[in-house]
Amino acid sequence: MTDYVNKLLPRFRYGVIQPRAHEEVQRARSYQLYRLLPLDFIEISTGLGLENYTKEGVEKAIQNYWTCVDRLVKEKVDHIIFSGAPISAMLTRPRVLELLRETKKRTGISADAPLEALIAAMNHLGLMKLAIGSRWADPVNEAIKRYLEAAGLEVVGMTKRNQWASDSFAMTLEQGLELALDVGREAARNWPEAEAISVPGGAAMSLHVIPAIEDEFGKPAFTNMSAEVWNDLVRPGIIPRVKGWGRLLAGEK
Repeated sequence: MTDYVNKLLPRFRYGVIQPRAHEEVQRARSYQLYRLLPLDFIEISTGLGLENYTKEGVEKAIQNYWTCVDRLVKEKVDHIIFSGAPISAMLTRPRVLELLRETKKRTGISADAPLEALIAAMNHLGLMKLAIGSRWADPVNEAIKRYLEAAGLEVVGMTKRNQWASDSFAMTLEQGLELALDVGREAARNWPEAEAISVPGGAAMSLHVIPAIEDEFGKPAFTNMSAEVWNDLVRPGIIPRVKGWGRLLAGEK
């Protein structure tokens, strides 16, 4: 390739399997992601086609998983994120771990999922008790609680706003930003025994919640994205520690 082409070739291709298909309007994760990653990284995503977070909806969507993986392999991604905490929760932890292992076995490409990254972050910091700022309905919350408790964590409390997938996707940008901050603060306030606060949910941008929670409540806070970037890029030394977006990414305990 010419030097001119090499100037714009990414050093790292960060593949993401998004929950829904890309026929609808998308507010790119990249708006948050590129606050954490170097400029020579690129996010390449594809959609799983999720219609709803119900057990039936997830089982239908997961049939598209290997098609999504094949698309990302063709794009020569260096890593794959199986995005969507409710999807992982409804599948259960054993199925998610098997999918991640099989992805690595078939493709040679490492893979991760948001709840697995969260578990790794909690273990790294030596924490056990977690409160979750959730927007979802009871069945999703209960599935997430079971998933995390299967890994030995204690979920001391979870907020809820009774959202299903269609409700999440229908939020405006501003509504999502405000709601993420609202549930994060509620979780920290209502369950002071929690050692850390997690605000999952990619449909609402939530990176801004991390400094707010840590400044106001003095305990670590995570989002899906912060845990994934730490576990898959900072931890293995692919990128340096990231300042300004929480203790985890900054390498502080």
